[in-house]
Amino acid sequence: MSILVAGGAGYIGSHTVRALLDRGETVVVLDDLREGHRAAVPDSVPLLEVDLLDRAATQAALLEHTPEAVFHFAASCYVGESVTDPGKYFRNNFVATLNLLDGMVAAGTRRFVFSSTCATYGEPASLPIIEDMPKEPVNPYGRTKLFCEQALADYEVAHGLKSVSLRYFNAAGAHPSGDLGEDHEPETHLIPLVLQVALGQREDIKIFGNDYDTPDGTCIRDYIHILDLAEAHILGLEALREGRLTRAAFNLGNEEGHSVRQVIDTARKITGHEIPAIETERRAGDPPRLVGSSALAREVLGWQPRYGDLDSILETAWKWHRRHPRGYGGDTVKHD
Repeated sequence: MSILVAGGAGYIGSHTVRALLDRGETVVVLDDLREGHRAAVPDSVPLLEVDLLDRAATQAALLEHTPEAVFHFAASCYVGESVTDPGKYFRNNFVATLNLLDGMVAAGTRRFVFSSTCATYGEPASLPIIEDMPKEPVNPYGRTKLFCEQALADYEVAHGLKSVSLRYFNAAGAHPSGDLGEDHEPETHLIPLVLQVALGQREDIKIFGNDYDTPDGTCIRDYIHILDLAEAHILGLEALREGRLTRAAFNLGNEEGHSVRQVIDTARKITGHEIPAIETERRAGDPPRLVGSSALAREVLGWQPRYGDLDSILETAWKWHRRHPRGYGGDTVKHD
């Protein structure tokens, strides 16, 4: 039987598709390509261009392929935009997920691996963040993801749908082959922005705040390599297959934060470029530190990150950006 990957043409989804194929799984990608990239999907994998907000088309796709399991990465994910346009996020993240779940119920698919977020916690009172801390999201993006997790509890009771939700921190890096990577428009993530400076596509990188209560005064975040994320999703599916879980949520992080300055300094070392940095005012709502504990995922799923160090993350990201300076739009070769 197949595994359907919703959002499989996007950043995390495409890397998970590759990891599933490497394990001999049969994969079908469902993506409307508004933010995903056709070039990120191998020619050997069926690509269903379906908008999850189209309830009938979503159900038809599930009924046609009757997958064993669904991985769900399709979502809008810009925190600032979620504040200014909350309706978009409730539709794209929550309503679309309900359509997908209802399609699964109709097709008899009962295993679901969900891409959630650490934004479900809001601003935690202490660090590292652990799974049983209060869920108090401070923006619509985090709320929509939490609503989805809550819906999964009800779908388990009503329909026997078994699920794993993975709450991760800052996804980063690229496939070591250099043919899969991060390509967003607009780009808001620190590492690709820093590497765009190294490529001469930006004049400088902005450091928002230098007076935080951290060792070097800049914000600290928990970065996790994209392949380690993909591995965790597959381990989640294995736990569902083996009947070890019916519904669970796990944090995914490296448990070691890196500051903005550390990221920039490491990028300078990896790329050999100066990468000018300009210090400016703090951004509203930026907490000084966000670091999560992944002890539960290690214990229950057997998850062991392989690319935990910042050098590995930046080396793979630099390889991708150097080969694809215009992202998938400048790529003339389709990779399998």
